[in-house]
Amino acid sequence: MANSGLFSASKTMKSVKLQFRIPYYTEWGQSLVVCGSEPILGSWNVKKGLLLSPVHQGDELIWTGTITVPCHFNCDYRYYVVDDAKNVLRWEMGNKRSLSLPPLLQEGHSLELHDLWQTGGDALPFRSAFKDVIFCKNSSLDVDRPEVILQEKLDQEESVLVRFKICCPNVEEGTSVYVIGNSTKLGHWKVQDGLKLHFTGEFIWEAYLAIPKGDFPCSTYKYCKYGKNGCFSLEIGSTRELSFDSCKSQPQYIFLSDGMLREMPWRGAGVAIPMFSVRSEVDLGVGEFLDLKLLVDWAVESGFHLVQLLPINDTSVHGMWWDSYPYSSLSVFALHPLYLRVQALSENLAGDIKNEIRNAKECLDGKDVDYEATLATKLSIAKKVFIQEKDFILNSSSFQKFFSENEDWLKPYAAFCFLRDFFETSDHSQWGRFSNYSKDKLEKLVSKDALHHDTICFHYYIQFHLHLQLSEAAEYARSKGVVLKGDLPIGVDRNSVDTWVYPNLFRMNTSTGAPPDYFDKNGQNWGFPTYNWEEMSKDNYGWWRARLTQMGKYFTAYRIDHILGFFRIWELPDHAMTGLIGKFRPSIPLSQEELEKEGIWDFDRLTHPYVRKEFLQEKFGDSWTLIAANFLNEYLDRYEFKQDSNTEKKIAAKVKSSAERSLLPDSEDKIRRDLFDLLKNIVLIRDPENARSFYPRFNLEDTSSFRDLDDHSKNVLKRLYYDYYFHRQENLWQKNALKTLPVLLNSSNMLACGEDLGLIPACVHPVCPLNVSHCQPDWPLALLFPSFCIYICIFPNCVFHLKMQVMQELGLIGLRIQRMPGEPDLEFGIPSQYSYMTVCAPSCHDCSTLRAWWEEDEERRRRFFNSVMGCDGLPPSQCVPDVAYFVIRQHVEAPSMWAIFPLQDLLALKEEYMTRPATEETINDPTNPKHYWRYRVHVTMESLMKDKELRETIRGLICGSGRSYPPLGEAEKQLSGETALEKQKQHVGVGDPLIIRIGVSQKKESVGVIG
Repeated sequence: MANSGLFSASKTMKSVKLQFRIPYYTEWGQSLVVCGSEPILGSWNVKKGLLLSPVHQGDELIWTGTITVPCHFNCDYRYYVVDDAKNVLRWEMGNKRSLSLPPLLQEGHSLELHDLWQTGGDALPFRSAFKDVIFCKNSSLDVDRPEVILQEKLDQEESVLVRFKICCPNVEEGTSVYVIGNSTKLGHWKVQDGLKLHFTGEFIWEAYLAIPKGDFPCSTYKYCKYGKNGCFSLEIGSTRELSFDSCKSQPQYIFLSDGMLREMPWRGAGVAIPMFSVRSEVDLGVGEFLDLKLLVDWAVESGFHLVQLLPINDTSVHGMWWDSYPYSSLSVFALHPLYLRVQALSENLAGDIKNEIRNAKECLDGKDVDYEATLATKLSIAKKVFIQEKDFILNSSSFQKFFSENEDWLKPYAAFCFLRDFFETSDHSQWGRFSNYSKDKLEKLVSKDALHHDTICFHYYIQFHLHLQLSEAAEYARSKGVVLKGDLPIGVDRNSVDTWVYPNLFRMNTSTGAPPDYFDKNGQNWGFPTYNWEEMSKDNYGWWRARLTQMGKYFTAYRIDHILGFFRIWELPDHAMTGLIGKFRPSIPLSQEELEKEGIWDFDRLTHPYVRKEFLQEKFGDSWTLIAANFLNEYLDRYEFKQDSNTEKKIAAKVKSSAERSLLPDSEDKIRRDLFDLLKNIVLIRDPENARSFYPRFNLEDTSSFRDLDDHSKNVLKRLYYDYYFHRQENLWQKNALKTLPVLLNSSNMLACGEDLGLIPACVHPVCPLNVSHCQPDWPLALLFPSFCIYICIFPNCVFHLKMQVMQELGLIGLRIQRMPGEPDLEFGIPSQYSYMTVCAPSCHDCSTLRAWWEEDEERRRRFFNSVMGCDGLPPSQCVPDVAYFVIRQHVEAPSMWAIFPLQDLLALKEEYMTRPATEETINDPTNPKHYWRYRVHVTMESLMKDKELRETIRGLICGSGRSYPPLGEAEKQLSGETALEKQKQHVGVGDPLIIRIGVSQKKESVGVIG
C-alpha cells in the first residue's frame, strides 16, 4: 500500500483509500499499471506507476489496486499494459482521465473507481469532425453540474454513494439522459422513476445516487434517452452490473465511468473529388479553394456530411505537368498556388487585370486541366496584383499574425522557391553552397536587404491569400455541418523543402513504393525517400506533429495515405525504377547462418540475375547476340550484366542512348522491359548495409531462377518466404505502428481514416484474413461496441488480425472498396459484412470509376450482375442509372461508419451526365508513374445545384438507409421528403429480380441511427 507521506501535507491530513478497478484481458506476461500526474502515481513515469493485481470475477478479469490519498486529492491518470519489466506495450487512447475527489469525503472512507478501457473508437466523438461539426450543437448544451445533489446524499447512512457517468454525444434538443435499473432507486426499469443525469460538458452526463447497501452485491442498470415528446430509447446490449467484492469492506463511494452510451452506431455519407477536378462558373481552368463553398452547399442539399479532397500542398518541383501528381509534395506545409482565386486577391483590381482574368478564363476553360498554362497564368496575374498591394498587405496586422505563426516553414519554403527558380532546378544538390541548408544561410536569403526580397515576399503573399481562402471555405463547411476531409501523403519528393531542411529525417539513398497488389502486379515505385524513423523519434516526431497541426487548421478529418507504411514500408534502392525488387522496412531478414543451417550455400547464384542463353533467345529472338554484346558479359554457362547496365536506371539510360543512335533491333520500351525482367530474375536480395542478411524476392516462385533450383532448396526457400512475409514480422510491425501512429493521432484533433488497401500479409494459406473458415462473424458485438471489428479472427497471430487490432485500438477507420475485397475467396466485397470502423466506397481515385469498371470486362460484369445483383441473363453493356443506383444503395446501407462516393459515380445516377466516355473520368492510373492528373468534372457546381432531381435521388438514398444527413429548412425538408419517397417508388417494381434483391439487402444491411 502506498505511503501518504509522499504528499507534502502534514501527517494529520485526512486521508481516504482510493481503489482503481478495470476489467481487461491480458496475454501471458502482461500486467496493467495506472500512471498519473501525481508522484504517488508515478508523475507520468510508467515504471513508477501503480501496478494492479488481477482477479477473476465470472467471465471477467478484473485488475485492481489501492492507494491512500488526501481527501482533497485530484489528478489526471491513464491505464497502461506493460510487460514484466514495466515496459509499455500499449496504453489507453483518448483524453486523459481526470479525478477530483468530492470535497466532503471523511477520514478513512474508501472510493472505488470503476473504469472501462478506452480505445481509439471511444475517443472518436471528441475528434473535431464530430465535436466541432456534426455534434457541435450537442456540445454547446448548458452545463449543469450536480454538486448540490451530493451534499444531500452524504447524510444518508447504510448507503453507497454512486456516481453514474456516461458519454453521449448525440442528444437532440429537449432530450435528457437517464439511468434506470432493477432497484427502487433506479425506478424498477421505469424511465419516469429513473435517475436523470446532468450534462457536465464534453458530451458527458453525470448524476449521484445513494443506493442502499442491501441492493448489493449486484445491481443491474442501463442508460437511456428520454425526450419531452415522450420519445424513449434504451441503450442496446446486455444490462450493466454494479457490484463490488462482498468479501472486503464495502466502499462508501463508487465512481462509475461507463464509456459510451450503447446506441445504434452513427453513420454518415460523403462525396469525394480532387480540388483540381471541381468546375465552377468563376474558376480559372481548375477548381479553387473558394469553390468548396459551392461544393459544400451541394453536399448539404444532397444529404452528405463530408467532402473529401486529395492532397492540396504545393507540388511545384519540375515546373511542368509532372507536378500535377498531388502526392509528391514540394512542401508538406505550403498550399498549392494552383488553387488560388486571383479575383479575390483585391477588391480594387485594375481594369487591365480584370480583362486579363476574363480572357484567361475563356482560354483555360477546357475539358481537362492544363496544369502548366493555368499555374503560369495565375502566378503572372498574382504578381501584378502583388506589385500594386504588397506594402498594404505585408504591413497589415492579419499578414503579420499569419507570418509569425508560420515563419518556421514559410521562410524555408520561400527561400527554396527562389533558389529553385534561380538555379532552374529543384535538385538542391546542384545549388552549390546552398546545397546544405543552415539557418544562417536562410536568414541571409530572406533578409530585407537582399536584392531579391520582393521575390521572397511574393511567395509569402501567395501563401497568405491561399490560407485566407481555404480558411474561409473550411469555416463555411463547419457552419453547414460538413466535415472537410484532407489527405496526408505517405511521402515527400526527394527534391523538396523538407529534404533540404531536414535531410537527416530521410533515407535519401532509398525509394518508397508498394509490392505487387491490386493496383499493379509489378509493384510500384513512387520515388519518395523512405523515412529515418530512428532520427525522427529523437524529438518525438516533431516534423510529423507540426505537419498534422498545420493540416488541422483547415480540415476536421484526414485520410492517411498508405497507412500500412506506418507498420512497414516497401523500400527500394534509389537506382530502381520499378517496384518489384524491394524489401519491407523494418523487417527481420533471413540471416546467412539461418540459410546455411538449411543447406543454402550458393548466395551468388541466388542474389545475382540468373541469365541463360535460352532466356535471351526467348526474349530477343535472332537479335539476342546484339543485346548480349551490348548489355551482358558471358560467365561460365550464364551471363551477367555489365557494370554500366547492372541497375534499372543504368539500363534505361543505355537503352535510351542506343535508341537515339538507332542501334536497337526492337522498340525502346520492349527492350527496356525485357532487360528489366532479366535483371529481376533473382531469388534473394542481399542487404546493402549488411552482407550477411537477405530478403526473399517477392513472388520468387514465379522466377526461372527459382524453378531451376533443386527440390530441397525450393522447399526451404518457399517456407522461409512465407515466414518472412506472413509470420516473423508480426510483433515488429505491430510495435512499429503503435510507436508512430499514436503520435500522429495526438498531434491534432482531426478524425483519422487509414487507406489500408494493397498487400495485406496473411492473405496466403494457412492464414486467410476473414475467411469464413477462420473467422467468426459477430454482428451483436459490432453493433454494441463500435470500436471493435465486426469479425473476430480466431488466429490471434494473423498479421491481418494484428493490423485490424492496431487500427481498431487506435480508432483508425479503414477503407473498403468493393472490387478489392480483403477476403481471398471473394471476387467482390460484400458491403453488408463490412465492419463499422470503415469507409466504404464503390471506387476511389486510384482505380477506374464505377462506369469505367463496368465497361472494362464483359465476363466480370456478367458475374457481378448475376451473383451480386441477383439478375439472370446478360447485363447492360453500360453502367445504366439503375446499376449505379443499386451499387450506391448497397453502400449507403452498409454498416460502415462512412459511405463516401466519388462524384463521378454519383453522376452515373443520371443519363445526361454519362455523355463523356467513362475512361476519361479516371483520375489516376497507378501503373503509370508519369500519369497526368488533370480530370475536370464536365458540369459546373452551379449546374449541379440547379439539378433538384439528382440531389433528391441521392438524398433519398441516404435518408432511406438510416444514415445521418445535414438538416434542411422546413419547406425544403418537406419537399425533399416527398420527392425522395416518389423516387423510391420509381425504383421498386413487382417481380423485378434486381429490386427484390435490393429489398432483401435493405433488411440485412441497414443498422439505423439515432439522431
